[in-house]
Amino acid sequence: MIRIVITGPESSGKTTLTNLLSEKLNASVFLEYGRTYLENLQRDYVKDDLDEICEGHLNQFIQSKSEIQIIDTDFIVLKIWSEVRFGNVSKTILDATNSNHFDLHILCTPDIPWEYDPQREHPNKREELFQLYRMELISSKKNFIEVSGSLDDRLEKSLEAIASIQS
Repeated sequence: MIRIVITGPESSGKTTLTNLLSEKLNASVFLEYGRTYLENLQRDYVKDDLDEICEGHLNQFIQSKSEIQIIDTDFIVLKIWSEVRFGNVSKTILDATNSNHFDLHILCTPDIPWEYDPQREHPNKREELFQLYRMELISSKKNFIEVSGSLDDRLEKSLEAIASIQS
């Protein structure tokens, strides 16, 4: 089984790349649990909601027996989101971030135009957030690549990296 996660700041092409990779690889796709959770929330979210999102996101793919899994958004997103929004991170999120669920992280560079979405909060901090993701991936010694440029460029680099871990 191979688990690949697509990560990066908001509006950096994570979902688009997730869907395209799952099509190309005939892989199971697991979309960002937080998006659905927040869409169904009938109030402003609070810090404890991030733990619910974390647990729901993990439960989506952890039981799957699919040979190749492509996951939209990882726990580093929740860690940085919690740090930026609330100034600290729960044990639940830290444990999920520190675990080794993924064989490859694909970090999307925010070099594409920002698109409005009611759940996006930081249109002017994407580069700053990207650097936080990058530093977290490095410091936690995660296997990762960075993808940038056109969708074709991102797809080609991602497929090459996935092929290298399949052998």
